Amino acid sequence: MARAVTRHLQPIYAGMAPTIFEYMSGLARAHDAINLGQGFPDEPPHPDMIAAAARALAERSNQYPPAFGLPELRDAICRFYSRRQGLALAREQVIVTSGATEALAAAILALVGPGDEVILFQPAYDSYAPMVRRAGGVPVPVALAPPAWRHDAERLAAAITPRTRALILNDPLNPAGTVASDAELAMIADACIRHDLVAICDEVWEDVRFDGAPHRSLLSLPGMAGRAVKVGSAGKIFGLTGWKTGWICAAPKMASALGRAHQFLTFTTPPALQWAVAEGLERPDAWFAAQRENWAASRAHLRGALASAGFAALPNAATWFVCIDLAASGIALSDHAFGERAVREARVASIPVSALFEGEGPRHILRLCFAKERAVLDEAVHRLAAFREKLRSES
Repeated sequence: MARAVTRHLQPIYAGMAPTIFEYMSGLARAHDAINLGQGFPDEPPHPDMIAAAARALAERSNQYPPAFGLPELRDAICRFYSRRQGLALAREQVIVTSGATEALAAAILALVGPGDEVILFQPAYDSYAPMVRRAGGVPVPVALAPPAWRHDAERLAAAITPRTRALILNDPLNPAGTVASDAELAMIADACIRHDLVAICDEVWEDVRFDGAPHRSLLSLPGMAGRAVKVGSAGKIFGLTGWKTGWICAAPKMASALGRAHQFLTFTTPPALQWAVAEGLERPDAWFAAQRENWAASRAHLRGALASAGFAALPNAATWFVCIDLAASGIALSDHAFGERAVREARVASIPVSALFEGEGPRHILRLCFAKERAVLDEAVHRLAAFREKLRSES
């Protein structure tokens, strides 16, 4: 019976391994480890947001909201981007989705057809390539190199062929925590215009940026309004990853088509969460600044602890992640080998960055999430340092 059922499974899923995030989090649970792998804050959620969701559950409808999202939330997203990024968006340009991953899936399914090539800058979020293949497309990796992870014009040009249909740009970049420069964004926009490409812009970390640098969307660059799709995430903006509330922003006709793809994926998103996010997006800039300052303090704390313990951390300006260079930290193991042993022997879970590459990529970079309590970060670094000394004694 099992063999008969297996015969009907699609090969793309039947042989697929769990994501690196699911795998490492599973190991963390099994070994009672500190989980610095999967990216989520461990502090209590902001009471304003919980109160808004509770009020909505009690006072608003709990039935199906409109497929494209509550009008109030779509309008709030437009106002938020106008205030924070200077974007002029209208309600019909916004589609609310059940998380940014669903937004990405809808965009890929609506824009990519059989045989279309899609450029993926790597390291890349692990849903990109499987979704491109599910749409019948062909992922084309373009590797970025540490420590700066810059987008290179020559590498991009070499990857573009007559079959190239789209590219996916993740900025700020997970896992590296870097941000694209104005020159890089201009170069990518120029390539899209010259080669008639559409850009799917995963910008979920847009409001988790530090050091005073404002976010600039590829959608805002000249010539990109009709060929860029912007993906956002309330989970990242508010540190509420389990709420799975995201959105797509695009030109009206494109947004409508993306919405049709969305309606056959999740159709809609829980209305109470939509009401709460709409209320949250209207909060003053100082509210968001305080949240970022808290995350920035955690970033500084982990970077300081790593430096004191002799670990080499790479530069980062965004996201909840710091990457360490294992080789520069005196560790000869690959990121996969170190990560596997660290979670089992040191009881600290991390993410090997090589897992976010297709094909060749660096094998010495490890991602750690810093959005944790200070004592948890200190204990994790202490365990990793002790584990490094154990490795040295073995060699």
